[in-house]
This record gives sequence, C-alpha cells and structure tokens, in this order.
Amino acid sequence: MQEPAITSDLIAAHGIKPDEYERILEIIGREPTFTELGIFSAMWNEHCSYKSSKKWLRTLPTAGPQVICGPGENAGVVDIGDGQAVVFKMESHNHPSYIEPYQGAATGVGGILRDVFTMGARPVAAMNALSFGEPSHPKTRQLVHGVVEGIGGYGNAFGVPTVGGETRFDPAYNGNCLVNAFAAGLADADKIFYSAASGVGRPVVYLGAKTGRDGVGGATMASAEFDETIEEKRPTVQVGDPFTEKRLMEACLELMQTGAVVSIQDMGAAGLTCSAVEMGDKGELGVKLDLDRVPCREPGMSAYEMMLSESQERMLMVLDPAKEAEARAVFEKWDLDFAIVGETIPEDRFLILHGGEVKADLPLRALSGNAPEYDRPWETTPAAEPLSDVPGIDPIDGLKALIACPNYAAKNWLFEQYDSQVMADTVEGPGYGAGVIRVHGTDKHLTFTSDVTPRYVKANPEEGGKQAVAEAFRNLVAVGAKPLATTDNMNFGNPEKPAIMGQFVGAIKGIGQACSALDMPIVSGNVSLYNETDGTGILPTPTIGAVGLIAAGEEPILGRPRDGHVLLMVGAAGSHLGQSALLAEVFNRTDGDAPNVDLDEEAKNGAFILGNRDLVRACTDISDGGLALAAFTMAEAGDVGLVLDDDSTPFLFGEDQARYLVACNFDQAEELMTRAGAARVEIKSVGKFQGDTVKIGGQSAPLEELRAIYRGAFAKTFA
Repeated sequence: MQEPAITSDLIAAHGIKPDEYERILEIIGREPTFTELGIFSAMWNEHCSYKSSKKWLRTLPTAGPQVICGPGENAGVVDIGDGQAVVFKMESHNHPSYIEPYQGAATGVGGILRDVFTMGARPVAAMNALSFGEPSHPKTRQLVHGVVEGIGGYGNAFGVPTVGGETRFDPAYNGNCLVNAFAAGLADADKIFYSAASGVGRPVVYLGAKTGRDGVGGATMASAEFDETIEEKRPTVQVGDPFTEKRLMEACLELMQTGAVVSIQDMGAAGLTCSAVEMGDKGELGVKLDLDRVPCREPGMSAYEMMLSESQERMLMVLDPAKEAEARAVFEKWDLDFAIVGETIPEDRFLILHGGEVKADLPLRALSGNAPEYDRPWETTPAAEPLSDVPGIDPIDGLKALIACPNYAAKNWLFEQYDSQVMADTVEGPGYGAGVIRVHGTDKHLTFTSDVTPRYVKANPEEGGKQAVAEAFRNLVAVGAKPLATTDNMNFGNPEKPAIMGQFVGAIKGIGQACSALDMPIVSGNVSLYNETDGTGILPTPTIGAVGLIAAGEEPILGRPRDGHVLLMVGAAGSHLGQSALLAEVFNRTDGDAPNVDLDEEAKNGAFILGNRDLVRACTDISDGGLALAAFTMAEAGDVGLVLDDDSTPFLFGEDQARYLVACNFDQAEELMTRAGAARVEIKSVGKFQGDTVKIGGQSAPLEELRAIYRGAFAKTFA
C-alpha cells in the first residue's frame, strides 16, 4: 500500500507530542517511515512505557524473602513452600471495555491469563474489580451487562474459577468504567519462564492464533482521554476466543516441558511490536522480523497493521533451534500456528522486513529502555473539607439504606454468572472478603482479594492508598491467611494535570508505606491513566490485589455464626464518619477526611486474629458501612438473627480501621479477651447472634425482610 506522508496531524494522531517527535528525529537521524512512527507510538505511549509513573513506581517495596520475581516480567512470582510458587498479576482493560463492553472485558480476562501461563504457571483463580457510573445513567446498564457477560463468557469457557472481586458505582465513572482483571497460577518454583531473549541467531517463533486487523492502535487508544469521537475507536478493541486460548495454554505448558523454550512473551498491548522489543531489550539483543512469515487471517495486511495488531491468543518465543521439530509438533497437535518469523541478532537493532523491503530499522533500546520518562508537576491534594455534624439515624433505617443500594447489596446476580467451581478446588467463592482455593494435591490454601475505597483516596490520597492495602490485608487475615504479596492497578485521570498527578503520588506513598509495614511487597501491576472524558476524570482508584497463604496444618476461618454465638469486636470503637458509606448513601455528602490508618495497629490486630484462630468460629473485617453492615452480613450468611447493644450512629456506621468482628462461643470469647489483654489488643463484646430478628438498640426488623432487600436490590436494578 502507499504509505501516508508523515505530517504534524499524523504525528498528533499517533499520540506523539512535538518534543517527543524531535527526540525520535535525534535518535534515528531522519524522518521515520509510517511503520516506524507506529512502532514509536506503540512503545512510547503511556500504556506501554509508563512514562509518567516510572519515577514513582520505583519507590514501591518489591522485595522480600518470599519474592521470587518482582515487577518487570509478565507477572510476579511468590514462594509458597514445598518447591511451589504462585504467579499473579492484575491489569486494566478500561478504555476497550467502555467502547465495546463484552469484547473489552473478555480480552482483559484473556490477556491476564496469558500473562500468567507465559511464566509457566497453570491459572487456578481469577478475580475482577469493576467500577461503573451511577445506576441511573443511560449507559451504565449496558456496560454492566456487557462487561459481566464478557468476563463470564471468556473465563467460564477457558475454565478458570472466578473466586472474588468487587463492584462499585459512582457518577465519576459515568464516562469511563474500570475493568481490572486479576489472575493467579501455580508453578514449580524452579521452572519459571522469563521473557529475556538470549543467544544470537536463535529463531524467533510466532505461536497461537492468526493476526488480523482487530486492536490496531489499541495501546495508543488506551493512553488517551475520550471525547465525542469515541465511537471511531471501536475498531481498536480486540476480539477474543477463549477456546483458542485454552489450546494455546496447553500447548505452551507442554512445550515448556521439552526444554525448547529459551524465552517467551505474551503478545498483549502493541502486539508483535511490544513483545519483540521487550524480549530483545531484556536480553540486550536485537531482533530481525520477516513479516512475510507472519500467519495472517486477512489478506493484504500492511507492515504497520501487522506490527500494531492486538489480535488475541498469540505468543512470541525464542527457541532452541535443536528442538524446532519437537516444538512444531506440539503446536500442530493443538491445531495452532507455529511460524519462525525472525531471529535474534547481536546489534542494537529492530529490523522489520516485508515484501522484500525494509519497513523499519530502529535502535531497539531506544524503543524500550530509552523511552521518555517524565517527572510530571504535581500538587499536594488539599486537606478535605471538615466533617460537619452528622444527625443520628434510626439504625435499622440506616442499615436498610445501605443494603438497598447497589454498592452494598449482595452481588449474587453478578457473580453467579461466573463459574467459581471449575477445577474443583474452590473452598470459598465470590461474595465474601476473600476467595479461597486448595492448592491441588496438598492441604495448603491460597486466598485472594482486591480492594480500594476511591472516595477515601480522593479525600486523602496517602491515607486512601494505605487503607486499600490495609483492607486487603484484613480480608486475607479474616479467612485465616498470612498475607504474602500484592499487585496494584493504578487507575487515574490525566497525569498532565498537577492535581491528578498529586493524587497518584500521594496514593503511591501510602501504598508503599502499607506494603512495607504489613510485609506485602508489590510484585506486579499496571498503570491506567487518562481515564477522563471531556476533561472529567474518574475517582482515583488504585486497586490492590492481594494473595495470602494458609499453610499446611492450618485451618481456614470459614465458619458462619450460629445461634448462641457471642459477637466480639477486635479494635477500637467506631467514631469516624468522614467519607463513610452512610454519609454518601444516606445523606448524599462527601465531607470529612478519610479515616486514619495506623499500620502498627493493623499489623498487631491481624497477628492476634491469626495467632488465635483456634478460638475463632467466624470472622470478617469492618470496612464500608462500619460495624452495622459487617455484623448484618455475618448474620445473613449464617441465617441467624443479630442483637447489637449500642445504637449510636458513629459506633454503628463509623469506618475506623484495623478492626475485625469475631463470632464464637461464650467460653471461647472469654479466652479471647484474656489473650487480647495479654497482647494489648483492644477487644469488646458488642452483641450476639440469636433468633430470627435483627435488633439494634430499641429498633428491630425480621432477618428475612432485610435479606430480601439485601439479596434483591442488585438484581432489581440490573437484571
């Protein structure tokens, strides 16, 4: 095809700023070809280069004795003992899911699964963290249905259990929904596969599905704000096929057993470009590709389209040439393409040939390691507006208001569309604080959770960042797990605005402090910026995914309250109503600061729960909605009534941190209080489980009436 002339409009359409284009001219000493411009656009955009966030991401704690591989690879790897490792990561597919909800969400799941099995791990669990606009917004219902069907359609067909996640609604997401996908897999700790190419003259092999025109320019689209041209971006959304991905996984895992794989990389954002460049850059080698050998499903594809296509279910591998025949046989057995499309070369060079012509000849390091890096101006987020008086509220009315809104109602309608039992190792599925699976063939368990409270982060980014990690920590502890490590998904607006960049910086500082204090290093993650439409950004949403381990010989804490159990609260009495769920949902207010997070208290109280699991029959942390909502959800899960002694609004609905509710027998409660005194842990009896009525102070309502509201509200809104 006739390639277009390189004009200022074409450069701008590729998301390259004038000063960045000048830098390109300096690097290559000439005007780039159209294909080269596309390659620079793909590698230097925010989605692939992290150019606005790298400086701050480097400050996060990423190491620890449990960490086998931290950030920089397809996924993080953490030791779980007995020669085994858990491999996990969370990644966003926000922009594609807003444009085309089903395929955007489906390919988000597909991409994160590939990140895991590329490392040599078989996926064993998935989660998702979803943020949508207000339920009454005309687009929200379509997005919810499309995203949920896309997640279920891909994950269920692939065959991985969805064991947890979170879903929220706020007007700030009206123009940008968030779809954060998490996956975890199991591998032998000494058989992890990495992406760094090694050895000169080794074959570069294309694996999997054929290349089409879907997703061309997807990474660049994901690095820009939305405006009225959003519908024009629909062709940049990828199309997924979970059955092909399942075959690709089996073929890759089988191939890895042969010793043929030198290095391997998922073709995700920016497709063939990013995968080849990352492999070469990490191995300090060049890469030569002959695009005439790339399997294509559409005729007449140009070099530009092939290099930037984000067609799904594809991998790139550097192969031991002595094992080519063996490797090819594996992929032919699984009816997948296997094509040698290039080779590693000693020079710092990315050489692209097509139709006998050189379409790109660039210094490879300049595309990856030397991508622009910005120290964006940022402003400290101003102190939150002080909390004005909060009127006392009838406790049952307050509880009803929370459980009737989609943010806090049961999400059964949503997560029952996901298969949570496939593979037969799920012990606790979605709907509680953390999902739990057995480590197959052992008596160990892995636990998974994701969390963030965006309204806290907006009010106070540092405390909000700390709280996201602390709540993930508590969710794992509440099921009896030792928290191991975290992955982050940093969703923010336009980083070129100092106020937005200040939110990002504050959140990173808080996350770093909490990960250090709670021994939960960040081992992988993703940054999604420019989540704005017509200049209006989302709430700052740094989602934290966390993984915990219940060691062999330890029992998970998965019981439910029963009639006669005492209800104990570990931690201080509630008092903090600033930025609370009650304030937002009942009073339609967003004043007050985020709650303070005392990390020493979090660590101490978490250690107390884990160290006394023998006395704990059921446990949950106290977070959104305070004591009242946490106690009700415990009672509802146990199908038993509840009596709470104190009916003061701050005590019931305050969202103070570092707190748990524990259900146990009376004699166990006495022993727990004795042990808490010795450990200097604050604990008190706040009520009991009995009968079939929820009674708070002088007010009461039948459990069945409240259950009908709690279980029916979400489906009533969206079914």
